[in-house]
Amino acid sequence: MSGKADMPTTGTETAVALSLSRALMNTSHLPLLLFDGDLRVVSATPSFFTSFGLHSDQTNGRALSELGAGEWNIPQLRILLESALSDDTEVGDYETDLLRPGADPRRLILHVQNLVYDDKQNVRVLLTINDVTDARRAERTNTALLLEKDDLLRERAVLLQEMQHRVANSLQIIASVLLLKARTVKSEETRHHLKDAHDRVMSVAAVQQHLQASTGDVEVGPYLVKLCESLASSMIRESRPLTLQVQSDRAKISSQKAVSLGLIVTELVINALKHAFPDSRGGMVEVTYRVTKQEWALTVTDTGIGRSPASSAAKVGLGTSIVEALASQLHAHVVISDARPGAKIAVISDSTAQ
Repeated sequence: MSGKADMPTTGTETAVALSLSRALMNTSHLPLLLFDGDLRVVSATPSFFTSFGLHSDQTNGRALSELGAGEWNIPQLRILLESALSDDTEVGDYETDLLRPGADPRRLILHVQNLVYDDKQNVRVLLTINDVTDARRAERTNTALLLEKDDLLRERAVLLQEMQHRVANSLQIIASVLLLKARTVKSEETRHHLKDAHDRVMSVAAVQQHLQASTGDVEVGPYLVKLCESLASSMIRESRPLTLQVQSDRAKISSQKAVSLGLIVTELVINALKHAFPDSRGGMVEVTYRVTKQEWALTVTDTGIGRSPASSAAKVGLGTSIVEALASQLHAHVVISDARPGAKIAVISDSTAQ
């Protein structure tokens, strides 16, 4: 049985194949080296000469270890070439540094591949060289910048927590001074105003305390639960049958929005606990936060005595003004209604501002 595939290749055919391979290599923009069966350079692309400062007379017919000043004498690369020469499979990529005298190191990815063109007596091995020096330098720079950024963010978080801690301590001191002053004044009206100021400073301190551990977005539910637990422990005596509950949809908000919501909740809860349950009567105050695609709503409802008919015509108090101002900052509006029993105050986001 015979066929062309079994016939020996003539010298003319080998020369034609070599000429064709050189022509193809000259079109490549990548540095390439073509080796013969003795692992001597048969051909190199112009980009190889340009990239590594060599000429064809310094390359053609030479072994890898004889190129340049010996910088290409890389044992691992020699092993890859020999492996490719004995096997017709691709060896794959190998990354290494090229160290040349008087020049900066070059980071190279080397790809070795066996080329067989129906001529097993004239095997060729192709070495593709990809210079990734700039890419690796950029990666190291980016890594260093990311590490620096992480360090700055950690430092910022530590400084922010320290600042929040000091603010909370300062608010506690101010509240204590106001309370001491309220105990010493003789005017009942002045005492009332000082206690009112004390309650508001404490409300800000409570909000600040529960935001100390947060440097980003805040989970609404846990935040409101902790805040209301703090308010209940400070305002509900054990002898009073009052409960404070929180119901919230799963939602995250910015810390800035959390501050405003926390101040609104604190103001409304304190107001309910102080005025909705006179004569030590019992009841419940419920704080809810609901979210839909169109809006969010924060509601404080109590089961107390409700609003008197004259309250709507009464002078707007400081607490109401604070709540309305905070709601305006959140692009929301306040809705007050009877809960029967009790009162219901809702802060609802405007539909055009989510």
